[in-house]
Amino acid sequence: MTAPAARPLRLGVIGTSSMAERRVLPTVTRMPEWELVAVAGRAAKKAARFAQQFGCAAEEDAESLLERTDVDAVYVSTPTALHRHWTETALRAGKHVLVEKPIGVDAAEARSQCALAAERGLALRENFMFLHHPQHARVRELVADGRVGRPASFRAAFCIPPLPQDDIRYDARLGGGALLDVGVYPLRAAVHLLGPGLEVAGATLRTRASDGLDLSGQVLLTSPSGVLAELAFGFEHAYASTYTVWGDRARLTVTRAFTPPATHQPLLVIEEQDREERLVLPAADQLALLLAEFARAGSSGCGDTRQLMDSVATMELVDAVRRTARRTPVC
Repeated sequence: MTAPAARPLRLGVIGTSSMAERRVLPTVTRMPEWELVAVAGRAAKKAARFAQQFGCAAEEDAESLLERTDVDAVYVSTPTALHRHWTETALRAGKHVLVEKPIGVDAAEARSQCALAAERGLALRENFMFLHHPQHARVRELVADGRVGRPASFRAAFCIPPLPQDDIRYDARLGGGALLDVGVYPLRAAVHLLGPGLEVAGATLRTRASDGLDLSGQVLLTSPSGVLAELAFGFEHAYASTYTVWGDRARLTVTRAFTPPATHQPLLVIEEQDREERLVLPAADQLALLLAEFARAGSSGCGDTRQLMDSVATMELVDAVRRTARRTPVC
């Protein structure tokens, strides 16, 4: 006899962000692992539109959503400054949580959420989709197999053009700024590929003269093994989403590291002194892979302590960048 199919996890959503509308909820509604139950947001009219669009209930407020007994897990898609509050409120209500990245505004918030999830035996995930794309596992295999030789440097960049002036990422009170929005990607990639113990050796931030909001920046990290990491991020550039592992035999570059579309076939470029190899990998939907893993964790009650440790380590680097960065005001 075949085992009965596992019941889908029932999901509630707190926040009606663009990311929820464009990416997460359309993916959730086509996955057998999930059943979308209800949504709540700051504006009742927008929550009602989401409910009609995605075929679920609209709750009056987040507290009412968390009181529902037919919600197993919650996706928190609020502004960054509210991530800790709603994540911890949901965990205390007995719900598994997927929270948009970054997990909070600093390391203290990250530690608090991770500790509460562990205490309650609940799954907590940060919505860093790129970590679940198979291209990064392939990079780790190539490096472990000695394809680039002994790594000496790591370079990563995630930059986007300027945003509309009313975008919430320009609002410091809501957890805005380039460091928390795009800078966390190369930082998390460095943690993922170089391991624990990274330290900030130097940092610079271009800041808005009117209020000090960070618009772009660069960071130099050092690893315990001596690898130097050079990271760039910002809201002031033509689009870039890439990283390179550079060793004494070759240089390996991921050309679309952080936001590849589900249909994109990743390209890894390996450059040696007198030859170049281009590896084309199968396409993968990194968001669906993340949601499937989160569903398994929620159904089994098994937590991934490595992911939570890396979430904290990334925010510790964010704190160190803030402490040490040289700031350059720009108009």
